[in-house]
Amino acid sequence: GKVIKSHHNVGGLPKEMNLKLCEPLKWLFKDEVRRVGRSMGMPEHLITRHPFPGPGLAVRILGAITPEKVRILQEADDIFIRGLRDYKVRLNGEEARSVLSAGVPAQMTDGEIEVSLYGQIWQAGVILMSDIHSVGVMGDERTYENPVALRAVTSSDAMTADWAHLPYDFMAGVSNDIINKVKGVNLVCYDISSKPPSTIEWE
Repeated sequence: GKVIKSHHNVGGLPKEMNLKLCEPLKWLFKDEVRRVGRSMGMPEHLITRHPFPGPGLAVRILGAITPEKVRILQEADDIFIRGLRDYKVRLNGEEARSVLSAGVPAQMTDGEIEVSLYGQIWQAGVILMSDIHSVGVMGDERTYENPVALRAVTSSDAMTADWAHLPYDFMAGVSNDIINKVKGVNLVCYDISSKPPSTIEWE
């Protein structure tokens, strides 16, 4: 098949290192790695941690990378991920069984389970569109700052993914927090594209 995009987490070591790689788990997918982790008795908070791009947040900054842009992205991403961890939803019936069978950490009360949004999502993050500026208003002042996009997807294996249907009150709260607390951002978007045709990461 054709190469869809280059991957930042493959390619081995530089040749000048003169080392051989031993990668017995190289061909396992993320969901299979999680099963191995559970069979080894690893802590659930490590197993259910979201995948993270190898180069870090750099692949989530569209445009030139600067310390200021990294700061903006780190602060916005922290608000989004903390919000996902703190926001709890109650599930019962088939939804609850599906979440429990996937190994998502949950608290059981009155026949229902309580789980964080973070636990229901495969991967989430913020993208800084630093080559674009948006006009906004803060107080009596006009602003000309960067938009950010929130990306959250559900998946079982990352080969395909659907955008996460997050609660409106959660989205409104996160959007307000980012705009009011992160200097340099005045617009928040939500990416509602699935994979395919899109990919999980923008770069």
